Amino acid sequence: MARSVYVTGIGRGDGRQVVELGVMELLSRRSGRVGVFRPLAHDGPDPIYDLLRSRYRLSQPAGTVFGLGYDEAAAVLADKGTDELVSLLVDRFHAVARDYEAVLVLGTDFADTGLPAELALNARLANEFGAAVLPVVAGRDHEPEALTAEVRNAHHAYASLGCDVIAMIANRVADDRAADVARVLGEQLPVPVYALPEEPALAAPTVSQIVEALGAEVLQSDPDGLARDVRGFVFGGATLPTFLPALTEGCMVITPGDRADLVVGSLAAHAAGSPAIAGVLLTTDRRPGEETMALAARLSPGTPVLAVSGGSFPTAAELMTVEGRLTTATPRKAEVALGLFEAHVDTTRLAERLSVVRSDRVTPMMFEHELIERSRSDRRHIVLPEGTEERVLRAAEVLLRRGVCDLTLLGEEAAIRKRAAELGLDLGLLESDELPEGPGASARVVNPETSPLRERFAELYAKLRAHKGVTYELAYDLVTDVSYFGTLMVQEGLADGMVSGAAHSTAATLRPAFEIIRTRPDAEIVSSVFFMCLAEKVLVYGDCAVNPDPDAEQLADIAVQSAATAARFGVEPRIAMLSYSTGTSGSGADVDKVRRATELVRERRPDLLVEGPIQYDAAVEPSVAATKLPESKVAGRATVLVFPDLNTGNNTYKAVQRSAGAVAVGPVLQGLRKPVNDLSRGALVPDIVTTVAITAIQAQQNRRTPDAPPSGPRTPGGRTEKAVNA
Repeated sequence: MARSVYVTGIGRGDGRQVVELGVMELLSRRSGRVGVFRPLAHDGPDPIYDLLRSRYRLSQPAGTVFGLGYDEAAAVLADKGTDELVSLLVDRFHAVARDYEAVLVLGTDFADTGLPAELALNARLANEFGAAVLPVVAGRDHEPEALTAEVRNAHHAYASLGCDVIAMIANRVADDRAADVARVLGEQLPVPVYALPEEPALAAPTVSQIVEALGAEVLQSDPDGLARDVRGFVFGGATLPTFLPALTEGCMVITPGDRADLVVGSLAAHAAGSPAIAGVLLTTDRRPGEETMALAARLSPGTPVLAVSGGSFPTAAELMTVEGRLTTATPRKAEVALGLFEAHVDTTRLAERLSVVRSDRVTPMMFEHELIERSRSDRRHIVLPEGTEERVLRAAEVLLRRGVCDLTLLGEEAAIRKRAAELGLDLGLLESDELPEGPGASARVVNPETSPLRERFAELYAKLRAHKGVTYELAYDLVTDVSYFGTLMVQEGLADGMVSGAAHSTAATLRPAFEIIRTRPDAEIVSSVFFMCLAEKVLVYGDCAVNPDPDAEQLADIAVQSAATAARFGVEPRIAMLSYSTGTSGSGADVDKVRRATELVRERRPDLLVEGPIQYDAAVEPSVAATKLPESKVAGRATVLVFPDLNTGNNTYKAVQRSAGAVAVGPVLQGLRKPVNDLSRGALVPDIVTTVAITAIQAQQNRRTPDAPPSGPRTPGGRTEKAVNA
């Protein structure tokens, strides 16, 4: 039987979608198969279910998610009574629970349901489902005393009806009161109590949601503009000199359509970067002339300009009722919600109270969640050299919201702030050079050209590369390169790791690391692995990104390093040294190289399980292994697959990624004394987030077991210098 959690409330306006998303994240970390069940549903789309289905790649048939519609439920209740209604819903719930390891139940929303005693119905359904109950209480506009009383009453209501209440959550609490509310209630109730503060970024509607609510016409915008949060409204009626100082960050300008001066002035202010507005909404069914719109497009082409037919006053009244919603179209809000949940809920304790046993299978999502969880446990500081790159900025917001690590973005501060504002991102960039100690992740901007570190780094680099004829003057110019500057930050302990490559080649990312950080004393070369997340397991592929044609000694080194990397990330290493031949069936220089490398691995690390030469199918498929190598402890069960050369490895990982739908995480570099990782130039935002999390975990481990610096100048093996872009 699946372990289920029933998220419910006591009335409207509790914003429990944040909690539902947070619980789904928690369940999906521990289980490869999580189902969703909503006993009673309104007609039409279900935004939170659609978001869960999209974000967590749910394969559950949509027809099994919903029990009954509210109208149908009301008819059953009237004709046959509560017992019959509950019986129907219990049958439909168990049809889901049979197929899943855990089930998230979405309780009724207390919104025009037409059902009497709705709280009691939720309680009974939870009991009949055998589900733990997680009630959510709205804290908005409540004084602390009134809110604590309401939470106590809600706990009593569900507990007195026989529910297994595992925790209580007060949501949308005033930020300055949340901690006190949680503390007081924690002393008064027998279950954990968590208070989530009001988050303006969740309450703020996006421009797209305003377009939908008002039926507005979009005169100008792009997808990024429509995704911006609207954090306030400024109504334009004054002259331009009086109007401009009233503009605020993220505001939407509301003005009659014939005020071309305010339209152009607002967009010009946005283009200048102070402040970055969300957009312009024109009222009274008027439109600017072609010349004005052409100028608007040149000033700020992506900034939304909308138009409605109504006047400013009725439009304002409608706008005041529009709130932000979690939907598939607002992935940023989902990250904000998860960051809020994880920052204020003890997810480890909640998971223990749920008693959801961690699955033996490891799905791609479970692996990615584990990386985020581990990186958050001991927050490190990562430098991102590509500070103005859009994907990097979007990833930075996710990393900060989820508390994965502290960040330094390299680049011109004004350019980074302007680009972040244009994208509607809230990075909370610090003014000072120092990252503060505290519970939340922080970010700062450093400009290599103006940083006081430039001279120090130039002296260091000139000293490190003096044997190559590098002078201080040459170094002074070179260290303004963001890849060199970021690498020097890592070398000097001013950052714990670096991730780059979204806009730079692999060579541009790795060359500074080879020159400055250099290889570990126990590693012959720098190499790489990909974590290949298949449907129900994770394999480690090495080396698919760095060394074109390693010899036997280097191949053995790659195998040993890959096994160590696999173990660090929870994959039990069983090494397959791949070739086109299995066992003693083939011969030739290529097979002999793999055979010799296998012998070297056994000599260096007799504790490791290794097999080679072996073909891919014999390495991973038990039925083939039973025929070709029946006595092998690795064949058919290999987890670390070492390819004989870059050509084979790079093509294989991409073929598996595309044809098998595997998630390829990497390349993850190994062999460097401090962590630096490369991105594919086609990396998506989730890829960047995952790579940064991996780098942070490497930094955690590096901090626990620091390497002694090598004596004298040392460079990796000659082939390593010829990095290949993955």
